[in-house]
Amino acid sequence: MFPWKYDNQDSLEREFSAFVRSQDFPCVGAKSALGRGTLKVVACRSLTSSWDDVRMHDIALQWAQNYKRDPGLFRSLAFVFEGPSVLTEESFEEALWERLQSMTDKDEWRGIAADQRVSSDPEDPHFSLSFGGEAFFVVGLHPNASRPARRFPRPTMVLNLHAQFEELRDSGRYEGLRNAILARDEQLAGSINPMLARHGEVSEARQYSGRQISGDWECPFNRRDTEAL
Repeated sequence: MFPWKYDNQDSLEREFSAFVRSQDFPCVGAKSALGRGTLKVVACRSLTSSWDDVRMHDIALQWAQNYKRDPGLFRSLAFVFEGPSVLTEESFEEALWERLQSMTDKDEWRGIAADQRVSSDPEDPHFSLSFGGEAFFVVGLHPNASRPARRFPRPTMVLNLHAQFEELRDSGRYEGLRNAILARDEQLAGSINPMLARHGEVSEARQYSGRQISGDWECPFNRRDTEAL
């Protein structure tokens, strides 16, 4: 539906690829996706604007459909925004959830059911976002993130397919990969990320923005459909 791209697509793609490729970046899964050519970068205008929401949702649908046709590990979809670069951790989190809520609203408007393998309730330990019937885990990046691994010059939303994590668990590779990422992150930051948890222990919604949040935090998200259509 949206074959065009912004003029800065190539430059933002190079910028993000260099960030993932850097020695300090801890996520070895993203590095694998970059090396395999399965890291898709999409340039967008502003994280605080709804300008690209329909386009982003359409791309997420295509991403989900492509995965269903040809499942495989280490795929990431990154929406890299031109700005703004002055967001605090709180304002980044607010804008991040505005975009995710808007994309979810479009999923519902199109009559697409949520992935029934996960929960749509952000308070549920088994929560994940759903686009195109596939569950996604989101990693937010921005210039003012407190964790170095989340600190990138552009506001960014990285969508990772939940099915990939399940495939890694089934093959016995998940814990090894997770431990490698945690060790690299601790080496970079000097401390363990207190927000990290396994799926099913606590809602992953608390991890999306990268901000350290308190126990009484309420997720600003709602998905109304609960049953497959």
